[in-house]
Amino acid sequence: MKKLNVKQKQWLISIHVVFAGIWFGTALCMIVIALMNRNTTNGDELYAINSVMKLLDDFVIIPSANLSLLSGGLLCWLTIWGFFKHYWVIAKWFATVTLIVAGTIWLGPWTNTMTAISADERLQALQNPLYAFDRSGVIIGAIIQTSCLLAIVAISFLKPWGKRDTKNQNQSNSVSSN
Repeated sequence: MKKLNVKQKQWLISIHVVFAGIWFGTALCMIVIALMNRNTTNGDELYAINSVMKLLDDFVIIPSANLSLLSGGLLCWLTIWGFFKHYWVIAKWFATVTLIVAGTIWLGPWTNTMTAISADERLQALQNPLYAFDRSGVIIGAIIQTSCLLAIVAISFLKPWGKRDTKNQNQSNSVSSN
């Protein structure tokens, strides 16, 4: 496969950074909204806040996370970085996929459940143990997600672990098999 030229690579990096930034910014907003949701005294307001969180999750976080993953995959495929040549790329892949899976398994369903409970029970939802558990999970999960995204951004700029020494590994494998 032909590699990208410098201008194409810059455009793809820009697209990748934009989607990662949208994901990070929205995750940060979710923390603020979830924390403000703890002081709600009106059932309609509680439902509205949960609905906004659900909309942000469904229409901003999920697409931006997946587009960030896709653009990162294209960067690996179409540049000299590759998928497994650099430890920092491997770390970013692992962290990004882990965040998307955790969001799919926990954060999204918890947000959906909070919205459904508050739609039915309004202010009484605050007395529902499942709602309380999910609300705490969303707050803690959003803080963890945002912290991990910040770490991924730092890894992107610092590239702390450098390139893997695959040449020596290949030579030692061929020597040991003889």
